Amino acid sequence: MLKVLRKQFIWLLVFIPFVIFAQDAPKEAVEVDLPTQIANLTKANDLLRIGLDTFWVLLCGMLVFFMNAGFALVESGFARSKNTVNILAKNFVVFALSTIAFWVIGWGIMFGDGNSFIGTQGLFFVKGVDNSPAVGDAYKGVYSSINWTSIPLTAKFFFQLVFAGTAATIVSGAVAERIKFSSFVVFSLILVAFMYPVTGHWIWGGGFLGSMDFRDFAGSTVVHSVGGWAALAGAIVLGPRLGKYLPNGQLKPIMGHNMTSAALGTLILWLGWFGFNPGSTMAVGDGSAIAHILLTTNIAAATGAIGATIASLILIKKPDISMILNGTLAGLVAITAPCAFVTVESGAIIGLIGGMLVVVSVLFFDKIKIDDPVGATSVHLVNGIWGTLAVGIFYNVDIATAVAGVETKLTSGQQFLVQLEGVLAVGAFTFVVSMIVWYVLKIWGIRVGEAEEIEGLDVGEHGNEAYPDFQIKIHS
Repeated sequence: MLKVLRKQFIWLLVFIPFVIFAQDAPKEAVEVDLPTQIANLTKANDLLRIGLDTFWVLLCGMLVFFMNAGFALVESGFARSKNTVNILAKNFVVFALSTIAFWVIGWGIMFGDGNSFIGTQGLFFVKGVDNSPAVGDAYKGVYSSINWTSIPLTAKFFFQLVFAGTAATIVSGAVAERIKFSSFVVFSLILVAFMYPVTGHWIWGGGFLGSMDFRDFAGSTVVHSVGGWAALAGAIVLGPRLGKYLPNGQLKPIMGHNMTSAALGTLILWLGWFGFNPGSTMAVGDGSAIAHILLTTNIAAATGAIGATIASLILIKKPDISMILNGTLAGLVAITAPCAFVTVESGAIIGLIGGMLVVVSVLFFDKIKIDDPVGATSVHLVNGIWGTLAVGIFYNVDIATAVAGVETKLTSGQQFLVQLEGVLAVGAFTFVVSMIVWYVLKIWGIRVGEAEEIEGLDVGEHGNEAYPDFQIKIHS
């Protein structure tokens, strides 16, 4: 009996609050405006999506920005200690210059509405209205070529800026140890303000190559080949470093001073590429698509290192650390264009071939007496071309549709020809214009004096030394 009473008492305690609050409820039912609620929820969802997309793109942009540290460490490590300050100064100032040049004019030339060859609207400084649900999809502004992503205009600019800075940084290594600091500054400004944006407009800015279905997801051609062509032209006009080639034509190797620095820099670049390629989605979107791009990128870097090791053992008879590091970078450069259009297995093959190519290319450029202290032309130009052409060779329609969200109307052979046309068009423009600029600068004065080159650019150009307390020992 007590159990029954206890049970009834408990139920009474449970129901009493419901009875009390039910008496206080309004007598008239609250009218629910369902369309308004749906509209509010939709707007909130859009704002949340834009916020997440913006965070993702800015985070990836920061990773790409950090690649400046990687380039500085790789280039200075591959150079001699007496030129360390000069290389670090160039890598620092080049991003500052790129920021101003791209902000003032480069962005408008690249993404401004215009014709098939160049942007003609919104040229000076970044301006316009964001094309997002928060503002209104009807207003396209003057940068309609990049309205496919609804993140704020300032986020779009920052992400594209760090790419532009990368192209300019590539040049630094190829002309290292003998170029005047002032000449490099002027060339970098022209590259980012004009050359890089023009070819970028052709591909990403609504230009004629993009309309032909030329595919370059994250910049094997737009970024790396452009930097590589400009670097090649600079190395040719400058000529080799003193002592690089003996009077009898024999090659005299000039060793880098710090392979620890070079290895750490390469690892930083490898990390930065996880922003470079996956961030080019410019939206969070489908997580599986981002994961595919990241994995394909990583696989290509790994096989690039392996490919360079194998080629180095065959051709040099030693597993040269500089070749292994450059092989990793070669794999990353090569996969940058096709990362969203190919399978992971294809990415492994692309990276492997890229790693082997970089060894062959370094030896080839030395043979024809084009002196590139860090192998920038072999990494960025040769493998930028290879990666771009690899899109046509390994293009997978299912992957392209699922990951990049693009449909193709071309056969594999047609895609390869379009990729080849793009490589030739961008190469011809960038190389010719770069040669003109370099030769004009040569009239002004492009190369340091012989005594300064022997002493080192750190003292002559900057009045500083990276290792002032180190004593150089000469071994007999």
